[in-house]
Amino acid sequence: MIERGNPIPSVGIKLVTAEGTTDVDSAAALGEGLVVLFSVPGAFTPTCHVNHLPGFLASAEKLRAAGVTKIVCAAANDAHVMKAWAEASNALNEITFIADGNADFASALGLDRDFSAFGMGHRYARAAMIIRDGVVDAVFVEDAPGVNASGAPAILTALNAA
Repeated sequence: MIERGNPIPSVGIKLVTAEGTTDVDSAAALGEGLVVLFSVPGAFTPTCHVNHLPGFLASAEKLRAAGVTKIVCAAANDAHVMKAWAEASNALNEITFIADGNADFASALGLDRDFSAFGMGHRYARAAMIIRDGVVDAVFVEDAPGVNASGAPAILTALNAA
């Protein structure tokens, strides 16, 4: 699993923003500035849709005040689903979305989990990280169901403590 001090791996991803969807390299997309990346098991899934994403959306202004230049959400969904989720959540102007349909980036980060028992295939672990100029500063992975260690309040606390 990726750790503090590791560079963001270079993997092809689809970046979904208000401007559209583009094929980019993960290291390039996350390589400049102070970035908060949070990963969710799936778009529109209950905890992700009701707790995780909305927490970052509600905290976007506070995160930017703490120096964050980009807030990014990653999920192992295709770009069409990620765009629909971003639009349905009114998040496209605040959060950038990574569509990682095959979970290649999740695997490169060591954050891939097998949710086949739930009919979901390979997905991301619920997690968050703080990235400074392409290098991981901190990683927060949930060890139980729910949003605690990887939620916006925990990330704000970590940013303010730094």
